[in-house]
Amino acid sequence: MAGGYMSSLLFVNLSTGELRTESPDEALYRDYIGGYGLGARVLYRNQKGGVDPLGPENTLGIVTGPLTGTPATFGSRFVVVAKSPLTGSWGEANSGGQFGPYLKFTGFDGMFINGVSEKPVYLVLDNGKVELRDAGHLWGKGTYKVEDTLEKEYGTDAKVVGIGPAGEKLSLISCLITGKGDAAGRSGLGAVMGSKKLKAVVVRGDMKVPVVDEDAAKKLRQEQITASKAFFERFGFYGTSSHADSSALDGDTPVKNWGGVGIKEMPDVSGLDKDVIGADVDRRKGCWHCPAACKATLKAGTGEYKYPAGIHRPEYETLGALGALCCNTNSDAIKMMGHLCNFYGMDTISAGATIAFAMECYEKGIITKSDTDGIELTWGNHRAMVDMVEKMVKREGFGDILADGVKMAAEKIGKGSEEYAVHIGGQDLGMHDPKGSFFAYAGKPKMAMYMMDAAPGRHTTNFGPQLLMHSVMNAAGSCMHGDISSDPRYYITGFLKAVTGWGRTVEELEKCGERIVAMRHVFGLREGDNPLKRFVHPRIPGIPPQEEGPVAGVTKNITMEAYWNLGALDWDMETTKPSRKKLLELGMDDIAEELWPSA
Repeated sequence: MAGGYMSSLLFVNLSTGELRTESPDEALYRDYIGGYGLGARVLYRNQKGGVDPLGPENTLGIVTGPLTGTPATFGSRFVVVAKSPLTGSWGEANSGGQFGPYLKFTGFDGMFINGVSEKPVYLVLDNGKVELRDAGHLWGKGTYKVEDTLEKEYGTDAKVVGIGPAGEKLSLISCLITGKGDAAGRSGLGAVMGSKKLKAVVVRGDMKVPVVDEDAAKKLRQEQITASKAFFERFGFYGTSSHADSSALDGDTPVKNWGGVGIKEMPDVSGLDKDVIGADVDRRKGCWHCPAACKATLKAGTGEYKYPAGIHRPEYETLGALGALCCNTNSDAIKMMGHLCNFYGMDTISAGATIAFAMECYEKGIITKSDTDGIELTWGNHRAMVDMVEKMVKREGFGDILADGVKMAAEKIGKGSEEYAVHIGGQDLGMHDPKGSFFAYAGKPKMAMYMMDAAPGRHTTNFGPQLLMHSVMNAAGSCMHGDISSDPRYYITGFLKAVTGWGRTVEELEKCGERIVAMRHVFGLREGDNPLKRFVHPRIPGIPPQEEGPVAGVTKNITMEAYWNLGALDWDMETTKPSRKKLLELGMDDIAEELWPSA
């Protein structure tokens, strides 16, 4: 077997209590690499289309990649996959921290969990041994308490991922949390875990991930660290919080529910300055063995907001969603809301997007104080935002209506509120306006990626022929910042060769990336999800265009960009099905026969 893999997958049926392991054929790893590539293939094979996302037949996967837990510079990631209750299609959520490597140290590359337990349980993977244990004492508890309790029982070398009360109460924007703030945030997969009454997964092990040429891997790691020294120094100190202020003004961060302009709505963004955000940093923190250490924990809040010591410094996406999107520049309030979301297990991006939607409804008179439990949801009102986030994570009062995201909230509120629900196919968007400079990539169309990717609306989306190597990086368990810091083709190819022993060219790896893109897409097609027919809020492409600011007058033709990608990938221009020829070329013969049955 190739290096980088533990060569074992765990399958858990919570309805029956069955625990079994499977040693996949090497071809599965070689073709789909790991992460969401491997996850998509296994889910497609093991569950039928049309299952209830919150029912027993939906499978929740937690999967690593071959670089996870190896000397690879950014090898810390794991991905959670399932049918999304938010979009009804393919769902995924990526996270870093310590959990992914420690999962592999237990002897497994990943786990796939279906069924529903009669009572709350947690799953323990301990050096190859697997056990389901009663979680009655953990149910109802916040994620911090769950981690503390289980680490006290299993030791500090045990790592935990779990859900909070938001996931237990099936909030469609709930998520999984590890490390008291590392979130597998998108697609509402916390609700899938909650629907199964699975509170947490504990991993503990000391098995070594096999590496074919460890000397070569370590040499390449040092080379990348040296070549990216300036990046590491800058990025490591501030992390992604370094540009929350400038991005609010330069057209990158969407403002006022995607309908405003930073220079007009919030010209003073000093409250989002990186030094203001980091003023109460206690210590820097990084994912497993990452030289950047771009995260940080904070001292206890001493001002208006008394958040506890040790919470995570908010990342850019949190700052954008709970900041500029709501015209809020109070960083302490953002820290408090980030803490509430992490403790209760809710996606900060979706929380901010849903509050921005509610604020616009409040401004238009669609909802009033009598609807919002007396909370004045006016733009920039950080106190009102903190109060409402607390109601959302607890599903109390008006927060119960908002706890399922913008699309569902609009359906519940009605009265024309749908006009202000900014989403694509049910998923609100990441905090990068695709009309701005962030989404310019080598002159190739990127606007349509928000619409066309199997998991829509992601700022980290990897759809299209120009980004195939990004899909490889994701599936391999590498952080996306490996791309920002240096040439991803050179390093990802080198690390995969050193770790697995497979000496594959860039072109061969890009073919794997194309296969992964197709596999995730085909899962959605089976669910009836044709991305060309997804709802796309008109503000996203710029209809009507903004009248001032960095993207004034800009309207993108999202459909034409989608067609460009479809043509380049050899997918049908109406059904978006990959052609039979393309599927056979990618070795996906069984799927070719399903989509294009021969006579």
